[in-house]
Amino acid sequence: MLKLEHLCKTFNAGTVNEKIALADLNLHLKEGEFLTVIGGNGAGKSTMLNAVAGTFPVDDGKILIDGNDVTHMPEHKRAAFIGRVFQDPMMGTAPTMQIDENLALAARRGQRRGLKWGISREEKELYFEKLKELGLGLEERMSAKAGLLSGGQRQALTLLMASLRKPKLLLLDEHTAALDPATAAKVLEISDRIVAENGLTCMMITHNMRDAITHGSRLIMMNEGRIILDIAGEEKKKLTKRELLDRFAALAGTQEETDAVLLS
Repeated sequence: MLKLEHLCKTFNAGTVNEKIALADLNLHLKEGEFLTVIGGNGAGKSTMLNAVAGTFPVDDGKILIDGNDVTHMPEHKRAAFIGRVFQDPMMGTAPTMQIDENLALAARRGQRRGLKWGISREEKELYFEKLKELGLGLEERMSAKAGLLSGGQRQALTLLMASLRKPKLLLLDEHTAALDPATAAKVLEISDRIVAENGLTCMMITHNMRDAITHGSRLIMMNEGRIILDIAGEEKKKLTKRELLDRFAALAGTQEETDAVLLS
């Protein structure tokens, strides 16, 4: 479903601030695979995700989604393939619009607009049922403005919006980093359910090792723009935080005392 082939990206090339963010990166994701990505600050996690989303162009390499070469496709056109949830809960919804209006926008993504009633009765019933599945009581508040919701509620709503049209690829960009632990756990639970029920291919960026181990079917660790560890299946299920730290230290040559800075 996703192929990243020989991706290279350098920021501020030729200056004293030159930073190699992606160094000949290769990654293949199968349909229905749920990938978690961890690594220290500057490891290339967000650069990789933003390159896939089309936020900025890569210097070299190819990006294919479901066989479509999107390497040079602008971000707004990639939206036909991609659903995304941002780290900031404020970025995924239109705060001055109602909850049901936000869902209607998501449902109509990529379609032509016409002069008809914004939301039909059938659509309202569908949104009610979808919101009810979140278990947050939002189905009783469909006329409330999205800006009045808590951070966790907005992230849950954004997850629903991002998955409403069953995208080829769902990108979760540290989407629980700004939430308290209890709310983050609830949003991750909702994420797991939405991905599983819709059979979505998903990439989740996180700084939390426990979350990276617990969630998803495959885990990769990045360092200096490269993938240095790739674990899936039974090996991932048996993995512990201690083992993950030890393997990171062995592969990246990082002293243990700096691991707390690199990985939460």
